Amino acid sequence: MSVSPDHPRRVFGVREAAAAVLTATVALYIALVAFGNITDFDTNRQFVRHVLAMDTTFRDEDLMWRAITSRAWQDAAYVAIIVWETVAALVLIAATWLWLRRRDLRRARLLSSAGLLMLLLLFGAGFIAVGGEWFAMWQSDKWNGLDAAIRVVLLSGLALLTVHSTGDRSGPARSG
Repeated sequence: MSVSPDHPRRVFGVREAAAAVLTATVALYIALVAFGNITDFDTNRQFVRHVLAMDTTFRDEDLMWRAITSRAWQDAAYVAIIVWETVAALVLIAATWLWLRRRDLRRARLLSSAGLLMLLLLFGAGFIAVGGEWFAMWQSDKWNGLDAAIRVVLLSGLALLTVHSTGDRSGPARSG
């Protein structure tokens, strides 16, 4: 069987397999999260509403000016989160497909990176920094999503590092 010169098969070793598995794992996870948020819309909408309203924090008057109490803005934020999660899931599913096809590992790496960075932005910058600190989510006993956000950041970060360990290693040898 000959391989088209336009789509040469690249070496698919342990690093590439690890990148494919981690990308697929994160894709499955975030697809299920997005699916759950769409099919059980109200559960996490309540979470977002309480975090943004800061109604279960210590209610320190020096912080409460940050609260967003408008239901319209709260719901808009929640829909934006769902859209972001859905797009990240689709990007990671496409990246998984490219890893498994083994024809264009550069594009697989690029799409994996894009999807994983989307999740790092959402869960790291969005949930940990903005939700956790700006809206003082860490103060809430009931509506605190920091542990879940940290898990996603760690898994996505590990996957991103693994994806980038698959870079082209066929460059010139270095003299030492």
